Amino acid sequence: MPGNMFPDKFKEECGVFAVHNHPEAANLTYLGLYSLQHRGQESAGIVSSDGIRHFAERGMGLVSDIFTEERIARLTGSIAIGHNRYSTHGVSQLKNTQPMAIEYSKGPLALAHNGNLINADPLRALLEEEGSIFQSTMDSEVIIHLIAKSRANRLQDKLVDALSQIQGAYSLAIMGTNELIIARDTHGFRPLAIGKLGDSYVFASETCAFDLIDASFIREVEPGELIVVNDEGMFSYFPFGKKQKRSHCIFEYIYFARPDSNIFGANVHTIRKQFGRQLALEMPVQADVVIPVPDSGVVGALGYAEQSGIPFDKGIIRNHYVGRTFIEPAQSIRHFGVRIKLNAVREVIQGKSVVVVDDSIVRGTTSRKIIKMVRDAGAREVHVRISSPPTTHSCFYGIDTPTRTELIASTYSVEQIRRYIEADTLAYLSIDRMLAVHGDRKDDFCKACFDGVYPVKTGAREAQLALLDKEPV
Repeated sequence: MPGNMFPDKFKEECGVFAVHNHPEAANLTYLGLYSLQHRGQESAGIVSSDGIRHFAERGMGLVSDIFTEERIARLTGSIAIGHNRYSTHGVSQLKNTQPMAIEYSKGPLALAHNGNLINADPLRALLEEEGSIFQSTMDSEVIIHLIAKSRANRLQDKLVDALSQIQGAYSLAIMGTNELIIARDTHGFRPLAIGKLGDSYVFASETCAFDLIDASFIREVEPGELIVVNDEGMFSYFPFGKKQKRSHCIFEYIYFARPDSNIFGANVHTIRKQFGRQLALEMPVQADVVIPVPDSGVVGALGYAEQSGIPFDKGIIRNHYVGRTFIEPAQSIRHFGVRIKLNAVREVIQGKSVVVVDDSIVRGTTSRKIIKMVRDAGAREVHVRISSPPTTHSCFYGIDTPTRTELIASTYSVEQIRRYIEADTLAYLSIDRMLAVHGDRKDDFCKACFDGVYPVKTGAREAQLALLDKEPV
């Protein structure tokens, strides 16, 4: 069974926020990034513009730790873009913090990117052969160099030149001196929304960012849409046409997005609860109580409990105040890493048949420890229910799953996983039931992590996928 070298949950991607024509642009961006903190905790940055110059503040860590009043005060101007980062391409270092900010022949330019470019490496090699010098290891920097090399006059035309050469997932915010450009890939892998605050336009990866600043949600940026916002207003273009098949990331609904956000045309909380309901219909079990793995399994467990009629209770408590590092005792404590974050409530569990609901299993190591903890608290039976299908393939569009060796379901059957995590029963939501929740939109989603059908493929991609079929070592 898998070792201990990989994390037991998928990592978030990144969060993007932008505002145009507001006297407190930087402060609003700070608040927006605060709302999007769940999408990336490695680093954050804000770049603002006063119409002539750019001002940048970036740092490693959480938004609240990076941006003091003094740093925000230095970000003058009425236009700003911000970014929270979790690295899917490029190591976690200050040089890889976004937004990227450069000076080129046409003036200052800044870029914030959520997603992953699958042909970044060959493009980077070609650009370096032609004399480009890269300052980071991020795939996003490829876009910057392609923009700078374009012979088009307007920034939006330079961007179109760049985007015509890249493949993969991108939700972008790009800032010139006095204009803001927003772009989303033709498949719409990652969410991106448009809001309005008075006379100002705001953009965010998720609508929860609008709620904090009292902005009104207008609509989502359409797949393949390019939006230019300047002093004359907001203008929309579809430089690559509007007929591409949508491939929204289904894992945004399963895990990544905040439950209070509306993405891909629906509320995240509502969809997650429906996943739980479908799971109860598809995989029922006789039990005394339904308990979630906090916080990832809470909404799915609510749906499971409502549909099944089994009482819901909080049988596992999460410590929300665990920092990034802690000092382990010299004397070994069994399962210390899990216990410092989670603890079972014996009074809820003891003597009962328990349904433990979570949204996914990546490696199974944490699930195994949680089930052991629940049994130690006196559970008579432990039935595990997962409100998504088995994750069997890697994602190349912005989720940190670089190899299939991380994924327990890629190598082991459900029964083998059940025995490994030591549950009495284990069941997953099927792909068909998961998609049925979305009704007429069921064909609008990328589910490659469950079935290996990738919406965007290249020669390089095929080579990568071939590597994924190797057995774990």
